[in-house]
Amino acid sequence: MFAAGTDTTFITLDWAMTELVMNPRVMEKAQKEVRSILGERRVVAESDLDKLQYMRAVIKEIFRLHPAVPVLVPRESMEDITLEGYIIPARTRFFVNAWAIGRSPERWEDPTAFKPERFLESNIDYKGQDFQLIPFGAGRRGCPAITFAIAVVELALAQLLYSFDWELPPCVSAEDLDLSEVFGISMHRRENLLVVAKPYTFYEDS
Repeated sequence: MFAAGTDTTFITLDWAMTELVMNPRVMEKAQKEVRSILGERRVVAESDLDKLQYMRAVIKEIFRLHPAVPVLVPRESMEDITLEGYIIPARTRFFVNAWAIGRSPERWEDPTAFKPERFLESNIDYKGQDFQLIPFGAGRRGCPAITFAIAVVELALAQLLYSFDWELPPCVSAEDLDLSEVFGISMHRRENLLVVAKPYTFYEDS
């Protein structure tokens, strides 16, 4: 469980940084939010997280577009059921494609675009109650470590956004990035992300 949690957290942060360097407007907005809350404290505290609503919208958008586990744990029907006109016999095993749900044009406007703002005016959450966004699954077979995983991702991303200004290396543009995915139990980017980190100090904005 520890190894699985470490891997999926890394994948989420990798996709988050990829989308942010490709969308500098979004990154700048998220950085301003984090830096305005922290001021000169430098280290993000768990008590800060509830104030970072835009950053949380960014994370939801990452979960929607790039769920670390694209196909959820399989389910099995206990009895014969009829669903949407389909007869499903007992003991049928089926899989939930969280990746496809997150990109469904029936559920999302402009589904392939990276738009964290879509969550600022919505109550949709990733805790298993809203089935158009289920990166951690839902019900009794949902991820048991969801609370811990969310805290780790939020703390890590907030600290990265506060401590550094990020940009692509010289002569590399957003269009040059390979967004190909390696499909498996978890879904990594095929290519490593190379970025330039420039340390930030609070007094730069003073």
